[in-house]
Amino acid sequence: MTGRRRSIPAAAFALSLIAGPAGTAGTRHVSEYDISLGILPVAKASFASEFGSGDYRITGSFRSWGLAEIISKISAETSVTGRKRGDKLEAERYNLVYKTGKRTRIYEVTYRNGDVTRSVMKPEPKRRPANWVPVAPEDLRSVLDPLTGLVFSGDAKVCPSRVPIYDGESRMDLILKRKGTESFSTEGFEGEVIVCEIRYVPKSGFRRGRSDIEHLRKTPMEIWFAKAQSVNVYAPVYARIPTSMGHVYVKAARYGG
Repeated sequence: MTGRRRSIPAAAFALSLIAGPAGTAGTRHVSEYDISLGILPVAKASFASEFGSGDYRITGSFRSWGLAEIISKISAETSVTGRKRGDKLEAERYNLVYKTGKRTRIYEVTYRNGDVTRSVMKPEPKRRPANWVPVAPEDLRSVLDPLTGLVFSGDAKVCPSRVPIYDGESRMDLILKRKGTESFSTEGFEGEVIVCEIRYVPKSGFRRGRSDIEHLRKTPMEIWFAKAQSVNVYAPVYARIPTSMGHVYVKAARYGG
């Protein structure tokens, strides 16, 4: 985890993995996910999305579960609104309210044409340590939010070579490589999914030298994308995320339906 909250692959990345698509024209796609550390259930999440003729909205919630909640209660509410431009989604406003114990942190980001025009963190962070890599102005150009970053139009390449992400504090690249296909079934979906390998490349907004960051950087992740036929969009249904404590698994318990 980075600083007092999390690293992008462990939490905000997990949130992006579990953002499912939906349609406003009589169709609502709701996805629910179980998250585990090895065989131990640690969290649950639920997401719903709406696509209009030229815009979209994704909202979701995340909370610790099972024995993990006894150790530390964690929850998050997140949302993004944006526009559809051709076969791409372009965020306009991203919000994350992240709670751990009695602490609450809020992230608000405004985008325009892919560039960050405003980024607010509440409360403001305390003085950064000497090994902190600051976010430079050029890091905020041509980026995506964590939710939009891993939802693809059915007409777009599902495993693009690079996805640039800014989550309100950290800037990173996700390097994707297609590995093939697998069969997957859950409530609301049964069929073939696209399997991608993902590598995490931290750019800025993190503490250099942290063991968990180095572990994630060196170890590839895996994510499976399923197509939501009603709106011609691919979104994740399964992910395997390596951490120093073991693998975190994200699996759709419900995907539409």
